[in-house]
Amino acid sequence: MTASPRPRAAARPRRRADAERSIARIVAAAREELRSDPAATTDDIAKAAGVGRMTLYGHFKTRADLVDAALRDAVEDGDRTLAAVDLAGDAYEAMRRLLVSSWALVAESAALLTAAQGVLPAGRVRELHEGPAARVGELVRRGRDQGVFRTDMPTAWLVGVVQHILHGAAEEVRAGRLEMAPDEISDVVTKSVLAVLATPPGC
Repeated sequence: MTASPRPRAAARPRRRADAERSIARIVAAAREELRSDPAATTDDIAKAAGVGRMTLYGHFKTRADLVDAALRDAVEDGDRTLAAVDLAGDAYEAMRRLLVSSWALVAESAALLTAAQGVLPAGRVRELHEGPAARVGELVRRGRDQGVFRTDMPTAWLVGVVQHILHGAAEEVRAGRLEMAPDEISDVVTKSVLAVLATPPGC
């Protein structure tokens, strides 16, 4: 009697699961390697992930595709962390709490962002940060309603300034030009942003 062929349907889910695990390993390795060195190559990342080059390129056609996936994964993780920050009550104090958590995430991923800026269009980097930016924007608007944040500048501009201060400070730290203890840097960044957002005296 001829044995009936193995059902193909059973093999497909297993192949998909294997592919998903492989992708997850590669993306995790990319985040780690690019955080250490924004110039890390696909060979470096494949080695760290424990996969061959052919496997890596089977999932990510270019280095830019892989950097995009790594940044997207980091931003999504960060957004989940920021979603847990208590933003209730006074908008000024809520912004302070959000900035402390945001700075910790930005500082951790500064080199990854540098890698992304080197290979991705500026519009794509902004797109990936739309979630965090929207959270800041909503808090700025609430602070305006409460009278604690300035109303003489567009919300979009203020959100952009917040992001530039955070990312600029991270680059200063990465370049070794801001030699301070981590808590001191967090305090400086937070004070700088709040000084920009605060309602000017007499207004």
